[in-house]
Amino acid sequence: MNLSRTDFPPDFTFGVATSSYQIEGATQEDGRGQSIWDTFCHQPGRIRDGTTGEVACDHYHRWESDLDLIAGLGVDAYRFSLAWPRIQPLGVGAVNEKGLDFYECLVDGLLARGIRPYATLYHWDLPQALQDQGGWVNRDTAERFAEYAALVGTRLGDRLTSLATLNEPWCSSLLSYHLGAHAPGLKDRRLALAAAHHLLLGHGLALRTLRASGVQVPLGIVLNLNPTYAATEDPADQARALADDGYSNRWFLDPLLRGEYPADMWKLYGQDVPEIRPGDLELIREPLDFLGVNYYTRTVSTASGPVMPEEAEVTHMDWEVYPQGLSDLLVRLKREYPLPPLLIAENGAAYLDERTADGQVHDLERTRYLQTHLNAVAQAIQAGVDVRGYFVWSLLDNFEWAYGYSRRFGLFYTDYATQERLWKDSARWYRHFLNAPGNATPSPTPELETLSEKGDSR
Repeated sequence: MNLSRTDFPPDFTFGVATSSYQIEGATQEDGRGQSIWDTFCHQPGRIRDGTTGEVACDHYHRWESDLDLIAGLGVDAYRFSLAWPRIQPLGVGAVNEKGLDFYECLVDGLLARGIRPYATLYHWDLPQALQDQGGWVNRDTAERFAEYAALVGTRLGDRLTSLATLNEPWCSSLLSYHLGAHAPGLKDRRLALAAAHHLLLGHGLALRTLRASGVQVPLGIVLNLNPTYAATEDPADQARALADDGYSNRWFLDPLLRGEYPADMWKLYGQDVPEIRPGDLELIREPLDFLGVNYYTRTVSTASGPVMPEEAEVTHMDWEVYPQGLSDLLVRLKREYPLPPLLIAENGAAYLDERTADGQVHDLERTRYLQTHLNAVAQAIQAGVDVRGYFVWSLLDNFEWAYGYSRRFGLFYTDYATQERLWKDSARWYRHFLNAPGNATPSPTPELETLSEKGDSR
């Protein structure tokens, strides 16, 4: 495999991504309110290593040097999220000016470095004050979200390249209210489906509100999508794969792109389905300027549940490495839905990264993961899918939600004791891929460190 940047359209955007709670820290500074993740982290047994995001990567204080890291990679763009409780501590009412000032400095700092800012309004850190009133199960939260979106759009919309409403509403509804793995940690399918509907409703309201207020930046949403494959041709396996696809993918794709919930899932959920009021589905189907796709792995389904293929290579998350799933997914989206342009808003892998005797991090597996998945994107583009950009998850090792700091996704290694950022070999490879003369890049090898100056550990 000898992939190069020239295998992508000339205006294709390459970037890196993070989210607010995972990197910022400073959870009790400059007027920031409490979020549901602050609460969740302090509940015994919720976080695998017992940690919190109170410090994380200390990005709130180190943002300028972190932007210098991004500039050093040579990427076109940086995708980040804004912390709602930093901007509106109670999720309603007056703006915390210091919070908005922080993001204004961040955006201006990116532009000064020639990096395009791609912002996301919501990456799961709901103000706790709104959760105390029901969170996303309360329909009023959708209205509050639209008000928050307007505050951000009015202040920053003239300088952003892109603005997404929600990141992965599956996670902030079904994973959080049904499976109980994320904040607020409930296990009730009826509440989860109500939360999912209100998240999508908030998305539609936010789009209308932003456009009505004159915001011109391209607007969209980001979904995590898991292509689902039946393990065999057995009808029971096939039926389970269809249901798994409905649970993970179609429950969000269909209302956003078709203006309806999938009929098979509506029947399956029975009395748990959410209340749909007149006009809701029209709001949810508000036109998208782009759709963000987050891809990490696939699901292989049997009648008794998901299975891992015997020959599978897995990451430290125990997720199968399956780049073909990304190209399959993108081609399927083009075939089955009326699509806006697509962005790969997150793609990456966690590995057991450790500093070796030379003081470096030689993450050959991550480099291979990125190259094979970039190749999958290139194949989808060749098949006619309109993909406009690709963002590596993530810039830094960070607080990985319920896993705490026990999983590392970053291009840069974070030493949490000192807050040192260390270039991993994958970061050097990505820089070389983006900036090599003639845009040619070799296949990854154990000698990857030679792609950059010796001892580069900025």
